[in-house]
Amino acid sequence: MANEIPDLVASERTGTGKGAARQARRDGLVPGIVYGGGEEPVAINIPFNVLLKRLKQGRFLATLFNLKVEGRDDVRVICRGVQRDVVKDLPTHVDFMRLRRTSRINLFVPVEVTGADVAPGIKKGGVVTHVRNEIELMVTAGDIPEHIILDISKGNMGDVFHISDIVLPEGVKPVIERDFVIANIAAPAGLVASGDEEEDAAADAE
Repeated sequence: MANEIPDLVASERTGTGKGAARQARRDGLVPGIVYGGGEEPVAINIPFNVLLKRLKQGRFLATLFNLKVEGRDDVRVICRGVQRDVVKDLPTHVDFMRLRRTSRINLFVPVEVTGADVAPGIKKGGVVTHVRNEIELMVTAGDIPEHIILDISKGNMGDVFHISDIVLPEGVKPVIERDFVIANIAAPAGLVASGDEEEDAAADAE
């Protein structure tokens, strides 16, 4: 994760309940809540356009923010949920959890696949099948990786890549303990179909 933690500016929301939340949305704000860290929950509002821009940038749920609320000390937070309108798919509420830099948390981190341009299996016509585009990891709040890298540069047709094939940063470990599959290099559908036809023809000849 980048050393510089991005700021997220919010205002404290006066009033609670559905009425206050609806008023916030009418004012172009997204209501939210900040909880955890041994302190009382704080109701906040975030400008709709600011939140939407952050969401479109990606990795929102895997980003540690420095939350700035006027009249309160800055606090590190991570988003633990974004509620969206079922029709428009736009954010309607957001939950943040306070964190210490040393806090251990579980979150999903994107997988970046590299080496496909030189992999022998890809050069022979194989295609990469992504089984998991992100992995749930246990990390330290002050050192969240932006992504983890799966190198398939030596991959051949039919190779399967597991979590054990990824070198994770120090102190980071997967939540799931078994050696699960991340991706594989598969033969293209046409090649598979051709192979099946040849096998059928050979069987008929027998």
